[in-house]
Formats: sequence, structure tokens, C-alpha cells
Amino acid sequence: MGRYVIRRLLQMIPVFIGSTFLIFFMVYALGDPVAALFGDKAPDPATAARIRKDLYLDQPLWKQYLHYMGQIFQGDFGTAFNGQSVTSLMASAFPVTLRLTIVAIVIEVVVGITLGVVSGLRRGKSIDTSVLVMTLVVISVPTFVTGYLLQYLFGVKWGWVRPTVSPEAPFSELILPGIVLALVSLAYVTRLSRTSIAENVKADYVRTAVAKGLPRRRVITRHLLRNSLIPVVTFIGTDIGALMGGAIVTERIFNIHGVGYQLYQGILRNNAPTVVGFVTILVIVFLLANLLVDLLYAVLDPRIRYA
Repeated sequence: MGRYVIRRLLQMIPVFIGSTFLIFFMVYALGDPVAALFGDKAPDPATAARIRKDLYLDQPLWKQYLHYMGQIFQGDFGTAFNGQSVTSLMASAFPVTLRLTIVAIVIEVVVGITLGVVSGLRRGKSIDTSVLVMTLVVISVPTFVTGYLLQYLFGVKWGWVRPTVSPEAPFSELILPGIVLALVSLAYVTRLSRTSIAENVKADYVRTAVAKGLPRRRVITRHLLRNSLIPVVTFIGTDIGALMGGAIVTERIFNIHGVGYQLYQGILRNNAPTVVGFVTILVIVFLLANLLVDLLYAVLDPRIRYA
């Protein structure tokens, strides 16, 4: 196991370098960050040249990338064009989005797997059809429609929750945004769980467990569910990074100043250091989540061994 983890960590290095270089190239080479600072007004050539020199933008792109990577390994993600440190923006944004992601993942796992198991064990019955129709509706409706609808009903009309989230963003205020963020992923988890359960419920090892006289609950939890969760865990692992980086719509609806909000502001203002810095951290989140998923395979299925 230890050798496998070391090998996977070494494999992450070229993936990380390639991903961050593509991000850096797309942000810095396909636009002019200095021109974006002045908007529609053309900058003075001398002023623009001085700013480019201060931001290391007068060097070739590969030198800019090496300079940026050197700063990262020193814990410096650069400075936003408004003079604020990108690291300080991360310190205020990532904890908020992390709490929102935890709420969404918990809802996604608990509700999605429960509905998937119930639906898979009753394949073809009315409850199975109802779950499939419900998940299809959830997938079809855009997130901004669901978000504004739930915000109006629960926050404005009925007053059960705050319609917007306070700057501190405690867990109690993130339940409704977490539901909105998790809904689409929850529908996919439900469908994946349902398909896996329906396929494995007729497997030989399940029949053997039933023939041995094991209780139905133990057959489902110890045998059927563990083997059926592998595709679900794969999806959830990749979904962690997607939820953190794709929460732009949800955070805009509920006025949450997290990663999605900062990325939106950075893209809107063409603030290259902010966009590159935040996306770099999200790349690391994706890589670590995929490593964790691979290690969980051996926990779910003892037949899987890593050399």
C-alpha cells in the first residue's frame, strides 16, 4: 500500500504541472491583464510597461510560469490587481466553501445512497419509478432555477431560514444552499446506487449469504452495499472538487463569499492572479480526492490489493 501511495503521488507531479501550465497559459496568454485594469480607457504606454515589469509580465510565458511556481512553493500565490494578497483571499474564501461542500456531500451521500438502495431493491415497483422520475426532474431543472425557487419559498415566503447567508457563514445557515448545491449530484448518486444495487442483488455471493441464513439487513449492508458503492465512491470523489469550484451559481444566489464568488469576481474583472491561484488549489483538491477514492476501493472490496 505504501509503495502504491508513493507511486501515485509521483504520478500527480506531471499532472499538476500540466494542469497548472494550461490554466496559466489560458489566463495570461489569451488576454491582456494590464489592459483589463484600465477598462475601456487606453493605458499610457509608460505606465503599462511599468506595471508589466512589476507583475513580471514583460518576460516570456515560460519564465512567468516558472516564477509563479517558485512563488507557490514559498506559499505566495501573488497579489490581486487591487493590491490584496491572493493568499488572504483564499484564507477567507476556502473555509466558507469547504463548509458548504461538507453540507452538500453529507446530503448527497446520505439521501442519495438511501434512495438508491430503496429503489434498487424494489426495481420495477412504483417507488422505483417515482425515484427515477424525481431524479430526472432534478437533473433537468437548472441550478439557478432551483436555487431561486427554494430561496423564495423557504427564505422569503415561509421565513424558515435566512434568504441570504451572513459573512460568517455558519453551518446552520448553509443547509439550504447545501441542498441546492447537492441536488444534481444527489440525483446522479441515487441513479448510480440504484443501478449497482439492482445488478448485484442477483449475484452469486448475495444468494450464498441469503442461503446461509444471514439477516437481510446484514446481507444488504455487509455484502450488497459494499460491493455496489465502488462506482458511487468514484463519482463522489470527483464531485468534491466540482462542488468547490462549481458553486458559483449557488454562492451568487445566497450571497456567499466563497471560492465561487472570488472566481466570479476574478473572471469578471480579468484578475488573473486570483483566477490562477484559486484554480491551482482546486487542482490539488481534485488530485487528492482521486487518490483517496483509489484507497477506499480496497476498503469497500477486500479483493482489491495494491502492489
